[in-house]
Amino acid sequence: MSRWKNKNDIPDRWLEYSPVGRRLDGTRFIAFKVPLKQSFIEKLPRSHVFGPWELLDAVRKQNQELGLIIDLTNTSRYYSLQDIPDYLLRMKILTGGHDVPSDAIILSFKRAVYRFLRENRNNDMLIGVHCTHGLNRTGYLICRYLIDVDGMDPEEAVELFNSSRGHAIERKNYLEDLQHGPKRSNEGIEQSEQEAQRGQATQWPSFSSSDVDGREDTQSFYDRGHHRSFPPQGPNHRSQQRLPARPPLLPTPPSAFFHPYRWTRITRTASGGDPPHSQDSRFSRHQPQELAWPPPDERRTAPPALPRYSPRWTSMSNSNGVEEDWRNPPRHPDRRRTNGKDTY
Repeated sequence: MSRWKNKNDIPDRWLEYSPVGRRLDGTRFIAFKVPLKQSFIEKLPRSHVFGPWELLDAVRKQNQELGLIIDLTNTSRYYSLQDIPDYLLRMKILTGGHDVPSDAIILSFKRAVYRFLRENRNNDMLIGVHCTHGLNRTGYLICRYLIDVDGMDPEEAVELFNSSRGHAIERKNYLEDLQHGPKRSNEGIEQSEQEAQRGQATQWPSFSSSDVDGREDTQSFYDRGHHRSFPPQGPNHRSQQRLPARPPLLPTPPSAFFHPYRWTRITRTASGGDPPHSQDSRFSRHQPQELAWPPPDERRTAPPALPRYSPRWTSMSNSNGVEEDWRNPPRHPDRRRTNGKDTY
């Protein structure tokens, strides 16, 4: 029965180790735990996300450049070439855990390192080495190369690796072989055993919104300007694609006074058609020809001033033109008042 209940389960104790160590001083090595592809990362909170793109970013933060990954895991389920950027090389050396690696595996590792250093002698790109935790198998083979090829003292090699990785090699049989075991032969180290393969990813993977809902630490999940995983700045870096600014719904109105419900009066020609207009004058709502309202030919004039009335008025029926005093009208000669009433 397999120890893994699901092929996409996080490796045992993977979260207990730091993702990336420091460059081993005086060497081209850097050690890290296995980066995980997207199907694994989807189960992790952002603070624990570590994939191929995060690996490159972590190395770049140390002002270093990664050129080759040597994968020592004994499986291919953690990631594939489709998850690695296309400007990075990977060498796969299947190495079982717990037991000291065989001489054949040690020689394969030496050949991969030797060839990369020979072909990249004019640059300072690093060789990244990892197993599941980037500790025991990784530490053993790096130290074995430093001891057998570079002639470093075993105690010094182990101490250099432990201090740079941030974790100490745990397996006693690995430490016993490094410190007291025989050196391995370097014969045939110049020969090429297998070609390193180039990654095939051209852009970073992204999460859907549903992938983020159940995660911890989601508040800063998009702090880096794109979905979950991101590449470092470089020739394959793609900047965040932002939506263009929303265009205005209507053209900007003129600077002069503008009333939205005022329309310019259009005068028709003698033939009954509309007068010719330019391309801009068709939209009379936004470019009124006459700001005043109503049009001049339809404006009403003020009525003539009324004459000032006098208490003395000349009756139109009075042919003599004698003014009558309306305040004290003359009494009718035949009119007389009886009991307060006029009688004739």
